[in-house]
Amino acid sequence: MIKLVDVHKAFGSKRVLEGFTLEVNEGETMVIIGYSGTGKSVAIKHIVGLLEPDEGTVWVDGKEVPRLHRDELYELRAHIGYVFQFAALFDSLNIGDNVAMGLRKEGRLNERDIMLRVGEALDLVDLPNVESKFPAELSGGMRKRVGIARAIARRPKYIMYDEPTTGLDPVTSAVIDQLMVRMREKLRVTSIVITHDMRSAYTVGSRIAMLYEGKCRQVGTVDEIRHSQDPVVRQFIEGRPSLDSAEAGV
Repeated sequence: MIKLVDVHKAFGSKRVLEGFTLEVNEGETMVIIGYSGTGKSVAIKHIVGLLEPDEGTVWVDGKEVPRLHRDELYELRAHIGYVFQFAALFDSLNIGDNVAMGLRKEGRLNERDIMLRVGEALDLVDLPNVESKFPAELSGGMRKRVGIARAIARRPKYIMYDEPTTGLDPVTSAVIDQLMVRMREKLRVTSIVITHDMRSAYTVGSRIAMLYEGKCRQVGTVDEIRHSQDPVVRQFIEGRPSLDSAEAGV
């Protein structure tokens, strides 16, 4: 289980998180939505210990992340896969080496077992036999799938997806959505997905939370969010350009 408890984070004078609290249950896919620049990616970076809260704390499997020593933090990260917004593949490495990177860094498997694990991960994202290709030879959607394969190759308990459908056409986005659902069902991973794409949120989410003005404005099931009467939530999910200031305070 993941819990963010009253997390505050500022960068200089800019306050990003101001008491953000969220609980993610095992086996679910929690989708975090919100306007650009509201701190969604900042929130999940606290979970992997890339950032420390100014106030509040974060718990993962009963461990308080900000209090972990370096070795304990590395051990925690071994159980968390991270899918970056633009895949973040190394252009100078072939696909096999990109996917194997985390496994080699861990040093727990021999090379034969690493490549077996790489092949299994690529098969799971429907990209068999691409190990020798380079990122430039793949489409944007295929690179995103490689990013997912790299995250799952370490067999994590948790996966963080940071804007996984950004820059993709609707058909390719739908493919990525189905892959995320498959990861949950086949691998039984707990996932957190950061997205602006409500079609994607409704497809992959077990629950959805909206981050607004540094706090969790509302959290609920897909149906609860889809039918929310909160004016801020409604404006976002409907894509309306303006909101009366009086409404926002409701």
